[in-house]
Amino acid sequence: MGQWLLLCAALSGFLAVGLGAFAAHGLKARLAPEMLAVFQTGVQYQMYHALALLGIAALLKFVGHNIWLQTGGILFIIGTLLFSGSLYGLALGGPRLLGPITPLGGVCFLLGWLSLMAAAIKLKF
Repeated sequence: MGQWLLLCAALSGFLAVGLGAFAAHGLKARLAPEMLAVFQTGVQYQMYHALALLGIAALLKFVGHNIWLQTGGILFIIGTLLFSGSLYGLALGGPRLLGPITPLGGVCFLLGWLSLMAAAIKLKF
């Protein structure tokens, strides 16, 4: 599971950098400033959670199997897809139906952080 989360962290970080550059150079002239800010928020949260996934993967290598860490990682991946993905879609003119999906991604992020807190309580260093 740790190797899979590390792969997801690397892919997510790669995409966040690429999408951020795309927004800064390719979308700046095409999007209204408020939509560019929406897109950039998606990039920021994607990168934050890519780094969190990297930390989880490293912890799993150190502590071994831990359901709370694994759950947190999965929730971060789902949260990124829902939160950042819906923001990218909205910023690029996707259907307004994407709007209600964004908070679901935020809830996944929050639950992922709660899972990390549970892991911290359960782990014995």
